[in-house]
Order: sequence, then structure tokens, then C-alpha cells
Amino acid sequence: MTTADVIDVTRDGLLTFLKVGGPLMIIALLVGLVISLIQALTQIQEQTLVFVPKIVAMAMGSFLFLTFMGDALASYMDRVAARIIAGG
Repeated sequence: MTTADVIDVTRDGLLTFLKVGGPLMIIALLVGLVISLIQALTQIQEQTLVFVPKIVAMAMGSFLFLTFMGDALASYMDRVAARIIAGG
């Protein structure tokens, strides 16, 4: 396996990581931003208030994006397995 092959596999892995984790991180960011705005407007500064909506939103996002994330991971594994079978 050459250096170029290692870079290609690493780049593909990082892009797959971003595809899988990106949507959930964006959901968490948006929910946190909305809750922070609500807290700033109402002057309720309870630190634990943000966790329940964020957990619910992340669970809903996980169920919503589960097929997309599974397909991304499966296609990455297929590409890696094809490289292994090809001998490099």
C-alpha cells in the first residue's frame, strides 16, 4: 500500500465521519442555539434546561437519519473491503 492509498483511505474515512456525524451535530447546534436564545429572552438561566430538548432532538434526528448514516457506513466498508480484496 502506497502513501497515496493511505491518504485516499484516510480522506474517505474522514468524509464518511463527517457525513455520519454532521447532521446530528447540526441538530444539536441548532437546538442549543434556540434554547440559549429562549433563556436569554426570558432570563431563565437554568443550566440543565438545554439537555432535555437536545437529547430529544438528537434521538429524533438519529431515527430520522439512521438509514442515511447506515448507508454511508456500509458504502465506506464496501470500498475498504474492495481495496483489501484487490490487495492494496
